[in-house]
Order: sequence, then structure tokens, then C-alpha cells
Amino acid sequence: MKTIKILGVFLVVGLLAAFTAAKPVAGYKVGDIATDFSLKNIDNKKVSLKDFKEAKGFIVVFTCNHCPYAQAYEDRVVALNAKYKKLGYPVIAINPNNPEKQKDDSFVKMQERAKEKKFTFPYLLDEGQKIYPQYGATKTPHVYVLQKTAKGNVVKYIGAIDDNYEDEKAVKQKYVESAVDALLKNKEVTVKETKAIGCSIKA
Repeated sequence: MKTIKILGVFLVVGLLAAFTAAKPVAGYKVGDIATDFSLKNIDNKKVSLKDFKEAKGFIVVFTCNHCPYAQAYEDRVVALNAKYKKLGYPVIAINPNNPEKQKDDSFVKMQERAKEKKFTFPYLLDEGQKIYPQYGATKTPHVYVLQKTAKGNVVKYIGAIDDNYEDEKAVKQKYVESAVDALLKNKEVTVKETKAIGCSIKA
């Protein structure tokens, strides 16, 4: 009986530890200041937000190689960078997945994917998976629009790129574009948060 009780205690403690370890970080809310990072780009150089001296803000996209949702949005992410980088809002893509859990999201595979899809923006690896929990990202893709201010990079929008991942031609609301357009006009972002649709991040 004593052995069973001891085993029971270990089981409860183990479950509590697992629950605590799996507890999600709340992440940023609209209006919060996003801290900078230094992550390895596909060219093996470190990239930080502070490197973009002329930027007015950023379109930070947590994305990856393998996820069909992320793949469906790749061309749209390329188009966002083509449209907004020159206006001061470049795309910064970050792969948050653990490559040991998802082999298709390894650094080498990231380099291959970026070349294949002709990425024109940094594609960074969240080594040790330290950045995505700070943001509170849960899906790929998951977007954060940041505005550079004297106080820091303020979160202005969180969520999906638009309202139809399946068919770009059927999109009715372009959330990210609307947010950045508003910021460029010094106006308030109307839709500040939407539900990100995609694959769960592989921790």
C-alpha cells in the first residue's frame, strides 16, 4: 500500500509538472511594446529589428515550411513585402517550430524553401523557441504588425493575414493590409485582432 501511495504521489507531481511546463505564455496584446530579438537568417547572419533604421514598423509573420496554411499564404506574404517594404513596413518571417519535431522545418529546409519561393525578406529560425512565446504566437501563420515609436515597437495588430486562406481571389477583408494602410495614414487601426488560422506551433 505504501508503495502504491508513493507511486501515486509521483504521478500527481509528474502531471502537475507537465501541466506547468505546457502552460502557454500570454504573449503580447495590442498596445504592448515588443522587445527586439537577434535570430539567424537563412544567410547565416543574425537579424534584429534595430537593423532596419529606416523602417516605420514591421510585419512580423510566424510561419514555416511544412504547414499547408503557411504554404497557402506564402505568395501573399511575398506580395506584402513587395508592397510595404518600400513604404517602411518590411516583412520579417520567423519559423517558430522545433526542427527535431518537424524535420521539414529544419534550417536547411528553410534555405531551400526560401530559394524556391524567392523570398525577398528575412526568414529567421527561432532557435531554442524563445521568441514566439514572448509574442504569444500559436499558429503558422500568425501575424503581428508593429509600429516603430519613441517608446519602442508597439503592437498594433495581431492575427490572420486575411479572411480566406483557401482562395486569395475570394478574400473580402485584408486585415494586415488594412492595418498597415491605417498606420501609414496616421489613423487608428480598425480591426486590431483576429483569430489566426493555421497549424499549431511544434514545440
